[in-house]
Amino acid sequence: MRYFVWISFDGTAYHGWQIQPNGISVQAKLQQCLSTLLRQPIDVTGAGRTDAGVHARQMAAHFDFAQELDCQQLAYRLNRILPRDISCEKVERVADDLHARFSATGRTYRYFIHTRRDPFKRYFSVELNWQLDFDKMNEAAAHLLTVDDFKAFCKVGGDNKTTLCTVSCAQWVKTADHSYYFEISANRFLRNMVRAVVGTLIDVGRHNLSIEQFKDIVKNGTRSDAGQSMPAHGLFLWRVDY
Repeated sequence: MRYFVWISFDGTAYHGWQIQPNGISVQAKLQQCLSTLLRQPIDVTGAGRTDAGVHARQMAAHFDFAQELDCQQLAYRLNRILPRDISCEKVERVADDLHARFSATGRTYRYFIHTRRDPFKRYFSVELNWQLDFDKMNEAAAHLLTVDDFKAFCKVGGDNKTTLCTVSCAQWVKTADHSYYFEISANRFLRNMVRAVVGTLIDVGRHNLSIEQFKDIVKNGTRSDAGQSMPAHGLFLWRVDY
């Protein structure tokens, strides 16, 4: 029988989702807690990888177990023993062929920034002290919906078999004075893609890149032509769709 676990986590203390030989990971913590509660080794498969320091508002993972489980009770017990920076929203029985990673039809990320010093945002948003032209940044972001090859935003040395992605949403949203986020949804993402896209859009917002230069980078550029990779702590995996 297959079960989905829906979790959220503060990634500050973790070396990403995936189990690492030299650092603590969210996957390792979840597996450890499930194995303790179910009294046998449990392997979980996540919807995708998140890098060190990246957060998740919603992450799905699946595991298999031979017996029928009380999902509500398991979620309650998980929250009693998970670290305080990981939370289980729910556990649910799903079809045996539903795969947390390969069955996902889309993912949404949000990248948070603020443009005035704020001690309460320092772990979950990136402080930028530049004047940013958000109209230009949104004009450039809209172009991402018209292309399908994102090789310019792919981490060098990545193991991607293809750099093709279908982006269905890309926009900057103002949430309050001096606070914004960039939301991007796609059927798949390349490693480090969102942080590279944000860094390049920031260059447009600072008027270091024109819209035409941005389009040329997307069409013809390499990773070295695009903007810097933004800090991890501003990035959230916001939603996974099935």
